Amino acid sequence: MLEIFIQTFVLYFIAIDPLGNTTLFLIVTQRLKIKDKIKTALEATTIATIILLFFAFLGNFILSSLNISFSAFTIAGGIILFIISLEMLFDKRNQRKEKGLKSRSDRISIFPLAIPLLAGPAAITSIIVSVTDIGVNFIEQSVGMISLVLVMFITFIIYYIASKSSKIINKKVISVISRVIGIILAGLSIQYILDGIKNYLT
Repeated sequence: MLEIFIQTFVLYFIAIDPLGNTTLFLIVTQRLKIKDKIKTALEATTIATIILLFFAFLGNFILSSLNISFSAFTIAGGIILFIISLEMLFDKRNQRKEKGLKSRSDRISIFPLAIPLLAGPAAITSIIVSVTDIGVNFIEQSVGMISLVLVMFITFIIYYIASKSSKIINKKVISVISRVIGIILAGLSIQYILDGIKNYLT
């Protein structure tokens, strides 16, 4: 159980990337008062959690309804995650997101914070793949869901601290951490692709 918790926690933390998204959160909420930033952070993490839990429970059903094999989804997910990891390594992901965030302020807790910053392609892909890998054991699935909720709670805490101390947040430190996470994500994405090919061939 502990192994499943650690694996899913690390995977979800990397895919959701709360540290890398902190700068973007501060950019989106820069005109808000501290209490409104905290409220927005709570709303965004709650909505993102609901969305990701939805895909955790119904993701496989959706794939089956569309006649998409798990092997194909795993390979596609691995490719998507690999592209995202490259963007993180070369700091292109935040630059691209910042351009799309400058003019948006209405209901920012839903869009773009909950979707697609937190509950984006990387997170959704990771959720569906990990749920399928775990299997149908209720206790093991519950452990995976607990790790997801814990990651989202930590995300809220990070946003809460950032809201209180936005002036002392060092963007360079966040950039370095994001790139380290990008390296780990690159390894995970390649493993996804290899697993998908292996499952398809067998």
